Amino acid sequence: MRTVSLRLRESFWFFPAVLGVFAIVVAQLLVFVDQRIVDGGASIPILDALSASGGRAILTTIGTAMLTVAGTSFSITISVLATTSSTYGPRLVRNFMADRANQFVLAAFTSTFLYSIVVLRSVHTAIEDGSAFVPVIAIHVAVVLGVVDVAVLVFFIHHIASSVQITSLQKQVQEDLETAVGHAYRTDDDSDGVSVRPHPDGLHSWSTVEARGDGYVQSVGWERLVSWAHDHDQVIDVTAMPGDHLIKGDYLLRVAPRVGAHVRPLSENDLDRLRSTVTLGAARTPFQDVGFALQQLVEIAVRGLASGTNDPYTAVSALDLSATALVPLWAQRQAITAYLDEDALARVLPHWPAPEQLVDTVFDGVLTYGAEHPIVLDAARRLLARLADVASGPRAEHLAGIMSELDQI
Repeated sequence: MRTVSLRLRESFWFFPAVLGVFAIVVAQLLVFVDQRIVDGGASIPILDALSASGGRAILTTIGTAMLTVAGTSFSITISVLATTSSTYGPRLVRNFMADRANQFVLAAFTSTFLYSIVVLRSVHTAIEDGSAFVPVIAIHVAVVLGVVDVAVLVFFIHHIASSVQITSLQKQVQEDLETAVGHAYRTDDDSDGVSVRPHPDGLHSWSTVEARGDGYVQSVGWERLVSWAHDHDQVIDVTAMPGDHLIKGDYLLRVAPRVGAHVRPLSENDLDRLRSTVTLGAARTPFQDVGFALQQLVEIAVRGLASGTNDPYTAVSALDLSATALVPLWAQRQAITAYLDEDALARVLPHWPAPEQLVDTVFDGVLTYGAEHPIVLDAARRLLARLADVASGPRAEHLAGIMSELDQI
């Protein structure tokens, strides 16, 4: 369910579609209320009476204006976003599509259009249908929606001008990184339902589950895997982690009975259920793929250091923002090594990247392209100092090696 909700969140059509259906239903209900009032011979004093031609003119104006504004606004926005993404990374377009404010604005404009045309079809004169009918309440609601949409347009202009700024883009990527790190790494004290301790491979008779398609692993349904493994007294080794690219026939999972449990072959139904827990797609996403979440931040920094852009301060801010996720990770967190069932037995074994790999990703990218920028090197040293303040043992030695490389630049 979480995977479906994330896919819908990134879908630019889902929220407008839901609000569009709601607008159609509300339009039909208000027309029905208007019809009952007219049939009962009542009137609403606070609302102005409208002729059929006047009501049609109002609804036509509002509907046409909203659809035109929606098309023009988003065509201009996509043009601006294309320019921004070419500078700081094409994968940032996903952030625009997943932005709930952008989805709401599109939904507001299109829903007002749908509402207007549904109400418009109910307006008729005595010549057309033997009796005139003008849904006064529904038309006045359309006027209110038109006024609200003007405010929405002003909000959208402000929002899009803010969201395409590099600071806003970096902040959103930073939040994605923190979420991904929190998903894959825990402390010993924060390990409810998971384990961060090594689990020796004492299993046998591994059965493999192969991919039936190709693409990147976007997400894994950890809870569903734990539930299946518990019900069948099995242990699942997740060989294809989020971010891995697979082709048909590559291994997704390995399954084996828990030591001492009954050995039974996997049925086709079992294989189908296990495959359904792994979502493949054409592109990587940052929700479970911590490497990609960090890569986005590094990509913004590296593109800022390109000769055509020459913006080292973007790289500096990327290094500073990465510290919010990397420092707590480096201080006390470990990669999750097992997801536990309700009996605290290890059922699903993931293979998250070690914290050292994430730190190396940052410094390899930035130092390779930022060696000629002193302010970038200073930011790198500042990040190293923050990590060193909370490091001990092998992690401190790892930082010493990075610092040695940095001093040689």
